[in-house]
Amino acid sequence: MKVLLINGSPRKQGNTFIALSEIAKTLEREGIESEIVQMGTKPVRSCIACGQCKVKGNNKCVFDDDVCNRISEKMASADALVVGSPVYYGQPNGAVLSLVQRMFFSAGAHFVQKPTAAVAVCRRGGASAAFQTLNMPFMMMNMPVISSQYWNIAYGREEGEAARDTEGMQTMRTLAENMAWTLKKMHANDQPDYPTHEPWTPMHFIR
Repeated sequence: MKVLLINGSPRKQGNTFIALSEIAKTLEREGIESEIVQMGTKPVRSCIACGQCKVKGNNKCVFDDDVCNRISEKMASADALVVGSPVYYGQPNGAVLSLVQRMFFSAGAHFVQKPTAAVAVCRRGGASAAFQTLNMPFMMMNMPVISSQYWNIAYGREEGEAARDTEGMQTMRTLAENMAWTLKKMHANDQPDYPTHEPWTPMHFIR
């Protein structure tokens, strides 16, 4: 079993990385493999609603000049997802939102029904709003959202300060323990025991 963790901060070794690393270390102790993927500092396209990913049906965005398809491909063989982001103006990093929206729309089959969690890291405020925003897309993909003892938030401004947020780090460890427990239960017979659903019947209110 493997958990993919996305570091949505442009700072490679910053406080978001510290929070995700605490999760990864705990998952390792629980016997769960993990990989932290750094989004980096290069631009990430937003979805332009061209629909070409649906036409081609290959679980790829038609634009292949950023990290979107590379991370989607990693999710094809992963069993769970954690998305971490710093808080900018009470919101997640805009690049993270662009990435998640494009991945879910173009390669949703790689994500649906896999356990997931969001992590928000901030200097002082706005983390709960950013945390809620990150969680919204998960629920549209039938992804079980893994909880912790508190919202998955860590505090710190300067690089490394989040490690001193003792409650925040404990929250990350509890999140990882809950994620490991969920994955072990789902894969008890070597195959994930996903529920079956009736076909989607969308309702458009303007006719």
